[in-house]
Amino acid sequence: MRDGALLVPRLARVTTPGDRGAVALRTDGTVLVTGGLGVLGRLVVRHLVTAHGIRRVLVVSRSGGTGEGVADFTAELNAEGAELHVVAGDAADRAVLEGALASIPAEHPLTAVVHMAGVLDDGVLTSLTPERADRVLRPKADAAWHLHELTAGQDVPLVVFSSLSSVLGPAGQGSYAAANAFVDALVERRRAAGSPGVALGWGLWGARSGLTGDLDEADLRRMARTGVQPLSSDQGLALFDLARAGDDPVVFPLHLDTAALGGGDADDVPPVLRGLARTPARRATVRAAEERPAGDDTLADRLARVPEAEQEAQLLTLVRSHVAAVLGYDDPRTVGERRTFTDIGFDSLRALQLRNRLNGATGLRLPATLVFDHPTPRRARPLPADPARTGRAVGAGHRGGGDAAPRGAGRGERGHGTAPFRGLPGRGLRPPRRPARQVGRPRSNRQGGSRCGCC
Repeated sequence: MRDGALLVPRLARVTTPGDRGAVALRTDGTVLVTGGLGVLGRLVVRHLVTAHGIRRVLVVSRSGGTGEGVADFTAELNAEGAELHVVAGDAADRAVLEGALASIPAEHPLTAVVHMAGVLDDGVLTSLTPERADRVLRPKADAAWHLHELTAGQDVPLVVFSSLSSVLGPAGQGSYAAANAFVDALVERRRAAGSPGVALGWGLWGARSGLTGDLDEADLRRMARTGVQPLSSDQGLALFDLARAGDDPVVFPLHLDTAALGGGDADDVPPVLRGLARTPARRATVRAAEERPAGDDTLADRLARVPEAEQEAQLLTLVRSHVAAVLGYDDPRTVGERRTFTDIGFDSLRALQLRNRLNGATGLRLPATLVFDHPTPRRARPLPADPARTGRAVGAGHRGGGDAAPRGAGRGERGHGTAPFRGLPGRGLRPPRRPARQVGRPRSNRQGGSRCGCC
């Protein structure tokens, strides 16, 4: 709220790069890089040497100089006439950073800092603990704060690798989004105080790093539907230079497919990106329902006009369509109706995405444990609602509030409880009474294990 006006955040194109806040790179000193031995770290360090003539690079890395390929990388830079010095340690440890800065000789003073260190530890909100949050916040936020304080007032530019997650807030990345939002705000504050710096909120790079190495094809297809496409190494490095040359303290270097933004479901396009779409994205079902003229059909209306057998078919198609969208499939018919969700690639985060999509499509509030309580698309479909009755749903084996399996369930599917939807709004049918429970423990790497993208 500003001056009585309600404003919402939106990203806009950088149209005219300026030079008032440009981050210059001097060649006569030392550039400190945290996380400079990861996949992206080596790309950037090599770029500093070959494209900008930096002759001395000091890298702070947890793996130190004995890590895989470090000796060859050092020799490569030496052949370009540059020196690579490696300090083994945690960039979040202020003492390590103080020692690294103290080791810089007076004849090669510190001229720039590039902070790239970062760790992922994804998980749904209820699975996060202080320890898991700290594992992500320390290498990104704590290290950035130390570097800011240790270089304040020295006219040393601080270039921070942030993430688009700071403004998108993707599911399962609460800690990572918070860490990057902190460094964005820190650079804003630094610039306001008169010290140089820029935060680069990167989208996806094509080069697989420790942060993105676990993404599968379904993850990439789902990201593509938001318009965010992978950056090639050349594109990323070109944007690195372009972003440093501008006036803005926080920029988001992206390869954005604006056509995809305009043509997709609004559920797949983050609100902060919708202003960049060539045409407005279609509104999500739940929001469209609020604005639908009185004569337009709802899902309950459409179901009420067809026989029960066709109701079941329509509802199963609804579930399969949203399962396909979550998994990035082009054709919902490829989703096996009796294959378990875990077999087709669902984890806790995808389960939450499916639940949210079905909530929007039906107007119900389903439990976060939907795919675990009803483990196949056929079991997860709604029971058809009988508009002539109120307070109950009809289906094979239903006895009031009993937990019999729905008609058509496979032999191995019985005994898992009732189908998840008791009915649809507008027909006097109740939503499920079962309270939401915590989603199952995240699996390793994607949601339970940390991933380091720096060394």
